Amino acid sequence: MTTSITTPPPAPPAAPPPAHPLAPRNLWAAAVASYVPLLIATAVVVLPLLWMVLASFKTTSEILTTDLSFLPRSLAPTNYIQAADEVPFGRLFLNSTIVTVVGAAIKVALAIMTAYALVFVRFPFKSLVFAGILATLMVPPQVSLLPNYLFITGLGGADTYWGIILPGLGTGFGTFLLRQQFMTLPQSIMEAAEIDGAGHWRRLTRIVIPISMPSIVTVALVSIVFEWNDYLWPLVIVSDPNMMTLPVGLTLLSNSESKLSAFGVLMAGSVAVIIPVLIVFTALQRYIIAGLTQGAVKD
Repeated sequence: MTTSITTPPPAPPAAPPPAHPLAPRNLWAAAVASYVPLLIATAVVVLPLLWMVLASFKTTSEILTTDLSFLPRSLAPTNYIQAADEVPFGRLFLNSTIVTVVGAAIKVALAIMTAYALVFVRFPFKSLVFAGILATLMVPPQVSLLPNYLFITGLGGADTYWGIILPGLGTGFGTFLLRQQFMTLPQSIMEAAEIDGAGHWRRLTRIVIPISMPSIVTVALVSIVFEWNDYLWPLVIVSDPNMMTLPVGLTLLSNSESKLSAFGVLMAGSVAVIIPVLIVFTALQRYIIAGLTQGAVKD
């Protein structure tokens, strides 16, 4: 009787050890997948702004030349002085400040109260109202330009602050963002406040607003930037130079200069317009990510 001996199958080859996180291949893959797109996106945004700032110090011959010159020959603020002589920037800055502060404050207050009502107040057709607010995000503002103009001029609001501010007080984006944030608040806190006798106003000011402050600051920042940079509506409703805002005032600067010599002065005026917004954005930018993600957990 013969005995058969079976040979065990060969063991599979051992898997190669994982590469170290700081290995050149991993570092190169991380750079290509993350840092290169970020650098490209940053360059697309920063380089035009940097060129505008540098061009505001250049003379006309430095701008209109075939020889590429990135840095100006001198940092003398000649264009800024000329822009201030041609256009009353003090009055324009005051107008923009009034329109921005008043318009953004009312817009944020209305967004807070509307979002609170959509979440915590029971009333019929609530979903239909919210759908109508979302529908405003899909309508270009140019569509309402003519109806708003006829309405405001009919009320005598041309060349007035309230005529500039009134049509833009509704904000579908702010209402939507704050509604999503308010829906993430613990119901137990709101119920406990209601049991303690707190009304809607007290719940809003003592609980909802302090907890949702990052989202509210985000809505405020977006509103400030929009009001400060708004150009089309102030251009339509204002004809008096003393009531123009800064973006519209740049048209006065363009009209007062010849086409060939206007570039440096216009760049100086543009820098003067964007500096206040950059300061506000820098001061509040730490709230943006927290505010945009606060209401993204729960629908």
